[in-house]
Amino acid sequence: MAEGHDRDGGSPWYHGSQQRLTTLRAGSSVTQNSDVAKAFSHRPSLMSMTQPEEGEQWSVRHDGTTPGYLYVVAEEIGAGDARPHPHPVNLSRWEWLTNRDVKLQFIEETHVTDGEKLTDDQIAELRRRQEEKGEESFAESSG
Repeated sequence: MAEGHDRDGGSPWYHGSQQRLTTLRAGSSVTQNSDVAKAFSHRPSLMSMTQPEEGEQWSVRHDGTTPGYLYVVAEEIGAGDARPHPHPVNLSRWEWLTNRDVKLQFIEETHVTDGEKLTDDQIAELRRRQEEKGEESFAESSG
């Protein structure tokens, strides 16, 4: 199973934020893909995920610029503790919402790297698609 897609009971859950936290409130976003959580920590308005070839990691690029924080959920997430995010772009179930408060453990402070940044041309194309679909926020997942 690809990291971050569907639900892998043995993989850790991550959360990216612009705030220092110890507890994540019910209804908050979590993912089993640490690169997605790191991207969320940068507060992007656009995000693009490209499905990898066999054995490679997902490529996550975004337009976020804000430094942030990456966390791992510090307790078990059982079957009833999270549900897939209802946003239509989440068909492959890479983003989930917590059904209860959960404890977090700080991993690292995050800073945007050049490899994470969408180019101006990629941003223009994603904005064009966003407008076509009439969406206020947009994440694209190919694969």
